[in-house]
Amino acid sequence: MRLDLGVPLGGVTLATIAAAVLPFVSNDYIVGIGFTLSTWIALTEAWLLISGMAGYVSLGHVAFVGIGAYVAALSWQLLPVWLILLAAGAAAGTLALLVGYPCLRVRGPYFVILTFGLSELLKFIVVNIEAALSVSGRVLFGAPDLHDLFYMMLSLAWASLCVALIIRRSRFGAGLRAIRENEEAAETIGIAAPWFKLTAFALSAIIPGMVGALITMRTSYFDPLDSFSPRTSLLIITMAVIGGSDKPLGPLLGVGFLVLLQELLWANLPQLYMIIVGLLLIAVVVWVPDGIFGGLQRLLARSA
Repeated sequence: MRLDLGVPLGGVTLATIAAAVLPFVSNDYIVGIGFTLSTWIALTEAWLLISGMAGYVSLGHVAFVGIGAYVAALSWQLLPVWLILLAAGAAAGTLALLVGYPCLRVRGPYFVILTFGLSELLKFIVVNIEAALSVSGRVLFGAPDLHDLFYMMLSLAWASLCVALIIRRSRFGAGLRAIRENEEAAETIGIAAPWFKLTAFALSAIIPGMVGALITMRTSYFDPLDSFSPRTSLLIITMAVIGGSDKPLGPLLGVGFLVLLQELLWANLPQLYMIIVGLLLIAVVVWVPDGIFGGLQRLLARSA
C-alpha cells in the first residue's frame, strides 16, 4: 500500500500565512533563514516542472537566475521594484524559449551537458560585456528592507509551489509525465511533445529569473561569477534528489533538510560544507534512491 503525500493547496496557503508572521516574532537572523528557505523552495519547485515531471534534468537553471540578476542590476533605480521583477521573469522566460527548442531536441546526459554549457556560455558573455564597459561589479544603492524582500521571496515560493501543484494535477502535467516515461509512446497517443517540453521549460525559468533579481537586491551587489555560479544549479539538483519524488512535497523536504544543515555547518564547519553535501548526495543516490519522500511513504505504509 502506497500513501499519497501530495500537498493540498489549502495546506500551502496556511503554511504561507504562518510564515508571513515570522518578521513580527523573530529577529533578522531568523528572517534571513526564512528568505534563504523561500529562495530554494522557489527554485526547486520551478526546476521540478521540466526536470522532475518531464525527465529533462537541467544543470543550467542558474542561467535564468543570473539573467534575472543582471536585469535587476541594469534597471536598478530606473524602474520600480515590481517592474524590475516582471522584467527579470520575462527575460528569463524569453531566454528559455530561445534556447529551449534546440536544447530539448536531445535528452539524457546530452541535455545535462548542453544546459550546463549554455549557462557557462551566458556567464562569460555577461563577463565580457561588463569588461567592455569597464565595470567589475554593480552596487545597488537603496535596496529594499530585509523584511520587504522576505515577503517578496515568500510570495515567489508560494507561487512556484502552487504552479507545481496545479500543473501536476492537470492534463498538461500528465502529458509531461508521459514524456518522461516514454516520449515516443507519448507522441503516438497525440501528445505534442515539443510544445509540452518547451512550455514547461519556459514556465520553469520565469520564477528563477525573479528570484535572481531578489537575490541581487538582498546582497546589494551584482557579480557575474557569483550570479551565474554552477553551485546554484548543483544545489537545486541536490535538494530535489535528497527530497525525492516528482511531487511538490519532495523538493520541500530536501530544501528544509539542506537549509538547516547549511546553517548548522556554516556555523561550525564552513570549509567542509560542500564536501559533506556531496557525500550526502552520494549516500542518498546509493542507499535511498527515492529520497526522504520515499522513506516517509514506506514508513506511513507500514504504519497503515
